[in-house]
Amino acid sequence: MATTNINVRVDSELKAQADALFSDLGMNMSTAIVMFLKSAVSHDGLPFEVRRFTPNADTKAALAEYAAMKAKPAAYRRYDSFDDLLDEVTEDA
Repeated sequence: MATTNINVRVDSELKAQADALFSDLGMNMSTAIVMFLKSAVSHDGLPFEVRRFTPNADTKAALAEYAAMKAKPAAYRRYDSFDDLLDEVTEDA
């Protein structure tokens, strides 16, 4: 079977992390990419779910609270240490 080259540009840090991972798994980058391509062909699509991140209601509320805290930091209590925060929480309990 004839082979061909594929050139892919990726972030150097990502490549290093992937090289280390694949090495730990006993393969090189080329083998991992061939496995991915064969799996995609076998699945007749990507071999994993691809979707946008949609936060749930709790996450949306937390993000909104964070945005409010950034917009008006003076309206929120700050602590000098975790122990100070813990002391206040245990006093209220």
